[in-house]
This record gives sequence, structure tokens and C-alpha cells, in this order.
Amino acid sequence: MSPLTSPQGALAGLARSFVQWLAGWGRTVQLAALLSALALSPSSYRADSRRALARHLYLGTAQALPWFTLLSLLIAIVVIRIVLVTSHSYGLSQYALEMVVRVLVLELIPLAAAMVAALRCTIPMAAEVAALRSGGGWDALAAQGRDPMRAEVLPRAVAGSFCTLMLAAVSSVVALVVAYLSVYGFTSAGFAAYTHTVGRVFSPAVSLIFVLKIVLLGLTVALMPIASVLDAVPRRRANTSAELQGLVRMLVLMVIIEAASLVGNYA
Repeated sequence: MSPLTSPQGALAGLARSFVQWLAGWGRTVQLAALLSALALSPSSYRADSRRALARHLYLGTAQALPWFTLLSLLIAIVVIRIVLVTSHSYGLSQYALEMVVRVLVLELIPLAAAMVAALRCTIPMAAEVAALRSGGGWDALAAQGRDPMRAEVLPRAVAGSFCTLMLAAVSSVVALVVAYLSVYGFTSAGFAAYTHTVGRVFSPAVSLIFVLKIVLLGLTVALMPIASVLDAVPRRRANTSAELQGLVRMLVLMVIIEAASLVGNYA
């Protein structure tokens, strides 16, 4: 039996893979922490930086917001109709509105907004950063005395987080409006009962968890793809690309955030 196929060799290979996996996570978290610190620094928002930030905010959100809002409207109409008809058939109409708010607004919309923001905004922006590094633009900025992290990376990261927050906020409002119209119609007679039901769902604890969930999802989809392509460790022996590894790490964190929110809301 050769050393590579022996149990000791297999265990050593697993140990090396695990150490490399932990090191990759550590580098990604370190880069994400650096971007977070830059985002909170007032010196990152000078005149030229504000122009770049405004441009990326617009490009990142304007392309996804209209069609995602329309898609959320259509999905909300279908889901709400299904829930209303099903609850009525089982004699549970009094719980239909609360179920719609919990399932659609608390759970589905934040995850959908994060995924769309990642696919339409943050992952393409991470590819732009990777192309900038490979094409020599990164070194050119450094030679001009400009910090590439502030000039190119930070605006994209902030734009990705803002895109997630905006998509989730607008779609949640649309879903709540559609839910009211589906249950009470075009009248203000049910506004008091509706606000009472929604207020019962969004207790202080649930509201805090909801806000934290959206913020953490926004930070995850904004920072993880870019942090992965900025990983400077050579990947000649890696089986997957930096973009794919960043996507996997992003999905893992999203699952963890969603599981934590479920525990906080219903445990």
C-alpha cells in the first residue's frame, strides 16, 4: 500500500484540506473586516469617492429594482391567493393574514432579495475587481498614490449591500400592500384590524431579528464575493475558482443567517 493510499496519508490529506479551508475562511473574513472598517471611515467619502459611490449605487440597484419589484408583486399575488383559499377551505381564515406576513415578508423576501442582489450586482462587481487586478489596473492605481480598496472595492461593496436592503424594503412594502388589498379590498375599513395583525407579527423582538437579518444578508452578499477574489493566496492547486469559492461561502453564511433567524423567531 503506497503512502498516498494508506489511512495515515488519507488523514493527512484531510487535515491539510481542513487547514486550507480554515485559512481561506480566515483570509476572507479579514478582508471583509477591512472593507467594513473602510465603509465606516469618514475619510472614505471624499468628493471623488462620493461620485464613484453614487454611480455604483445607481448601477447596482436601478437595474434590479424595477423587475424584482414586479416579480415580487406577481409572486405575492399568487402566494397570498393560495394561502387565503387554503386557509378558508380548512376554516382557518383568521390565521391567513398572519401566515402570509410571516412566510412572505419575514422569510421569503429577504432571501430572494439577497440572492438577486448577489446575482445581478455583487458577483458581477466582484468579477470587475478580479479583472482590474489581473489587467494591471490595481497596480496602476497604487502607482498614482490612490488606494485601490477605497477607490474601486469599497464603492462596489457598499452598492451591493445597499441593493439588498433596497430590494428587501421595497418588496416587503409591496407584499404588505397586496396582502391588505387581497383580504379587505379597496377600502379603509380593515385598516385597524390589518395594522393590529401586522403589529402582532412584528413584535419588538421579531422586528429586531428581521432588521438584523436583512443587514447581515446585505453584508454577506456584498463582502463575500469581493473578498474571495481579493484573496491573494496562489490558487494553482485549487480545484475551484475564487468566484466559485466565494459563492459557496456566501451561500453557507446565508443558510446560517436564515437558520439563526428561524431559531430567534420561533424557538
